[in-house]
Amino acid sequence: MLRDGIVRHLVNRPTVGTRHRRRLRPNSLAGYRLRIGNLRVYYDVLDTPKPVVLVQAIGIKVRNRVFVAGEEIVL
Repeated sequence: MLRDGIVRHLVNRPTVGTRHRRRLRPNSLAGYRLRIGNLRVYYDVLDTPKPVVLVQAIGIKVRNRVFVAGEEIVL
C-alpha cells in the first residue's frame, strides 16, 4: 500500500498540492507531506533537471498525533 501510494502520487509533479499531498510550513523535518491512509510520508524535492524526491521520514497517525520511530512529531 505504501509503495503503491508513493509511486502513484510522487512520480509525476510531486510539488503540486492535492487532497493527499501538501507543502508544509518551514520545519526541520521536510518540505512536503503525503497522506496514505493512516501513514504520513514526509519528503523533500531536489530541483535538478529532473526532480528527485527524498523521503525523509514515514510516520503513523494515531488520532490527532503522528509518530515517527516511536516518537511523536509536531510540525
